[in-house]
Amino acid sequence: MIDTCILIGAPVEAGTGRRGADMGARAFRCARLAETLSDLGLAVRDAGALAIGPVAPRAHPNAAIRDLAEIAAWTELIEATAYAAAGQGMPIFLGGDHSLSAGSIAGINRRAIEDGRELFVLWLDAHPDFHTLESTESGNLHGVPMAYVTGRPGFEGFFPPLAAPVKPENVCMVGLRSVDPAERAALEAGRITVHDMRAIDETGIGRLVGAFLREVEARDGILHVSFDVDFLDPEIAPGVGTTVPGGATFREAHLVMEMLHDCGRVRSLDVVELNPFLDDRGRTALLLVDLIASLMGRRILDRPTRSWS
Repeated sequence: MIDTCILIGAPVEAGTGRRGADMGARAFRCARLAETLSDLGLAVRDAGALAIGPVAPRAHPNAAIRDLAEIAAWTELIEATAYAAAGQGMPIFLGGDHSLSAGSIAGINRRAIEDGRELFVLWLDAHPDFHTLESTESGNLHGVPMAYVTGRPGFEGFFPPLAAPVKPENVCMVGLRSVDPAERAALEAGRITVHDMRAIDETGIGRLVGAFLREVEARDGILHVSFDVDFLDPEIAPGVGTTVPGGATFREAHLVMEMLHDCGRVRSLDVVELNPFLDDRGRTALLLVDLIASLMGRRILDRPTRSWS
C-alpha cells in the first residue's frame, strides 16, 4: 500500500442521464476525506478538480448515445492524469459518474505496463457497465467503461486508443444485481469473474473476494479498485441515482475494504456516482469516507461508534 494519497476530483456527469454526480467530489471534501486520511498518518495531496474545454459534437450510428464527444474528452484527460499520478502516489478519483473509470483504468494500466506489472481490477458495482457503443439502449455512457478498457470492439475512432486492454481474466466484478441482456450474453461468453448478490448470499463476500486477492498475489499483480456507490444497499447509501435494492451491507463493505488493505496491492481507487442532491444529510458521503479509511488501514475498533439513525 502506498503512503501518499492524491485526491483528484473528476466532476463528469455527462455519462448519466441524471444531474448531480458532478457535485460528488465536493461532498467528499465536505465529509473530511483529506483530514481522515491524514489522521491515519498518510500524506495527502489534493490535486483539485479536472476540467475539459468545449468539444464539438460527435455522431454515432447508435442514435441513443448522448454526449459522446464530451465523454471521449473526459476519458483522454483522466487517462493522462491517472498515468501521471500513479507515478507519484495512490490516485483516488472522486466522481463523477462511472464513465470516469474508462480513463482512470486505462491510465493506470499504461503505467503498470511501463513498470512491468500486471494490473487487476476489482469492480464493486450493481452493474457490470459492459455495454459497447453499439449495444447500449439507454445511450448513457457510464454503462460502457468496462467494455472499453477490456478491449471490446466498436470504440475505435470514438474513444481514445488504449495503450493495451486490461485482460478480462484479471477483472472481478462483485455485487452485480442489474444486468442487461446484451451484457449478460457478453459476460457469459467472456473470461471476467462475476459474483452477483446471490453468490455473495450463498458463499459469503469474504471468500469470493479473498479468492480473487489470492490470485492477484500469486501473479504478483497490482490492483485498481472501482467502487460505485450503488454497490451498497440503498438503505445505507441513498445518495446515488442508480439505486438497486439488495446491495452490500455496512459490514460486507467494510470487510472488503479491510481485506483490500491487508492484501497490500491496491495502487489506485475510483469512488463514483455519489450524488449529494439525492443524499440524506451527507449520510452516503460520510459512509464512503469511512470505507476509504478502512481501505487505507483503519479498523472498526479504531474509532468511536457513530449513530447512523
